[in-house]
Amino acid sequence: MKLIFIILASVLTNNIALTYFLGMCPFIAISKNIRAATGMGFAVTFVMVITAIINHLIYNLVLIPFKIDYLSFIVFIVSIAALVQMLEILLERFVPPLYAAFGIFLPLITVNCAILGVSLFMVLREYTLIEAIAYSSGSGIGWLIAITGMAGLRKYLAFSRPVKHLGEAGITVILLGFMALAFLGFSGMIN
Repeated sequence: MKLIFIILASVLTNNIALTYFLGMCPFIAISKNIRAATGMGFAVTFVMVITAIINHLIYNLVLIPFKIDYLSFIVFIVSIAALVQMLEILLERFVPPLYAAFGIFLPLITVNCAILGVSLFMVLREYTLIEAIAYSSGSGIGWLIAITGMAGLRKYLAFSRPVKHLGEAGITVILLGFMALAFLGFSGMIN
C-alpha cells in the first residue's frame, strides 16, 4: 500500500515539474508539439527510473560502505550523463524521427534537474530500492503528464491572441502556474 501512495504522491501532489518546478528548460522548450512532448516525457521517465536504480545501488553499495557519500552529486551526474548518451545513440540508430524532433534537447536530459532531483530526493527520504523505483516511475509519469498537458494547451495558443507584451513565453509561464494550481488541488488527498 505504501508503494501505491508513493506513486500517487509523486504523480499528483508532489509532481516533480509542477510542485518543485524541476526540469523546466526542456519542459518549456519541447512542450510546443504534443508528439515531441510525449516522446520527451517517455525518455525522461525511462532515464529517471534507470538512473534511480543505478544511483540507489551505487549509493548504498559503494558510496555508503566506503564512506564517500559526499561524492554522490558527482557520481549521480556521471551516471545520468552516461545513460543519456546511450539513449541518444539508440534513438539516433532506431528512431531517427524522434531523435530529430528532440534536437538539442535530448542531450539536455543529462542536465535535467528533475532527474538529478529524483536521485537526491530518493537518498534524502531514505527509500529502499523498491520505493525508489516506485518514486522515480511516479515522478517520471507525473513529468510526462505535465509536459503532455502543457503541449496540449500550447497547441491552442496558435489560435489565440496573447496579451501584446506577454507573448508566447509569458502565456506559457501563466499556463504553467495554472497547471500547478490544478495539481495543488490534489494535495489534500495524498501526502
